[in-house]
Amino acid sequence: MYDPLKVILHPYYSRSIECTQVLCAIETIRGKMKSVNKIFRGNASQFFVAGELCRRGINAVVTLGNCPNTDILASNENGTKFVHIQVKTFRPGDRTCSIGLKSEINYGNNFFWVLGGIPTENSDKQFVYYIIPSPIMSKNIQKSFQEWVKMPGKRVEKHNPENTIRTIELPPRKNNLQWDINKFENNWQLIIEKLK
Repeated sequence: MYDPLKVILHPYYSRSIECTQVLCAIETIRGKMKSVNKIFRGNASQFFVAGELCRRGINAVVTLGNCPNTDILASNENGTKFVHIQVKTFRPGDRTCSIGLKSEINYGNNFFWVLGGIPTENSDKQFVYYIIPSPIMSKNIQKSFQEWVKMPGKRVEKHNPENTIRTIELPPRKNNLQWDINKFENNWQLIIEKLK
């Protein structure tokens, strides 16, 4: 397949200012494409999670960003009990999943975080989901972050207590600051029980 980037990187062509500008444009487009792919994967993840819930006899509606802090609203068959679900996406095989500062908030017993491991198009990896109740997520993320702040960084510098990034180590990885999320893997029963 023809790759204009390889042509531009060739020593003969790379001396040209126009080629340098084209190179910058191509790299910008590639960066935006990675961002777009991440957005598509995140959107797809919400629908995959909703599909998993529907397969289990749960009504699930993707909110498409129209409901604060809720990607999916799920209910029992009669519509008498509800749970809110926030979906965060990762690729199976990733070391961590970014979950953000909101993960420290306990939204109550009817709120769940679903970490959706959505494989890329040509991957041989399987889909994987971690279904984590909000009180458990909140407690463990707060504790892990506070422990992280106390520890020295790689170069013995202090960690920034104002840091807004929150991540979860994904199995099989975990460190001494992280809690083990293995028991939440594909544990849809947590949501099913809440809607009985």
